[in-house]
Amino acid sequence: MKKIVEEYRAVFPTPAALITSADEEGRANVATAGETFMMSLRPLVVAVGFRPATYTNSLIRKTREFVVNLPTVKILKAVDFCGTHSGRDVDKFKATGLTPLPSKHVKPPLIKECPVNIECRVRGIVTFGSHDVFAGDSLAIHVDEEILGNDGMPDISKAPTIAFANGRYYSVDTLLEPLRFSRSEKGEGGR
Repeated sequence: MKKIVEEYRAVFPTPAALITSADEEGRANVATAGETFMMSLRPLVVAVGFRPATYTNSLIRKTREFVVNLPTVKILKAVDFCGTHSGRDVDKFKATGLTPLPSKHVKPPLIKECPVNIECRVRGIVTFGSHDVFAGDSLAIHVDEEILGNDGMPDISKAPTIAFANGRYYSVDTLLEPLRFSRSEKGEGGR
């Protein structure tokens, strides 16, 4: 039997990502986002959602740039800190010890401790209820060489990422089964 429950974050798990943004002078901020997803594979469009009241929302809205940094379980405390403190009040890089690295195409920095970083330039902003969704064209994907598998793709078992589900963090690092299509099919599958 099924039961109807109160509204909650019903689509889960979702990736925990650290989103870097910067003000017009280049001062960087980092925020944790649970609303991070792909909108298109070709061209690669990645989206993040932030409430309008957040500092990150105002920075991305002004500069139209952000970087999606995928953290591992090794920096879980920093991920939680960045999601529970405002960049208006604290320099999160200093407070957490995370290391900013220069990006190639945008002002917001990469985070060294994150094995995957995606530089994005906003192509569109849409408001849905509580969140503004920033859709960004991927300008560059940076991946730590030591996590690449033999197929040239990131091996999640070498860098366990973090997911949100029902107010908790989970590790994502177990391969259940590979997809049934090859990379040569360009990820389009038979849907």
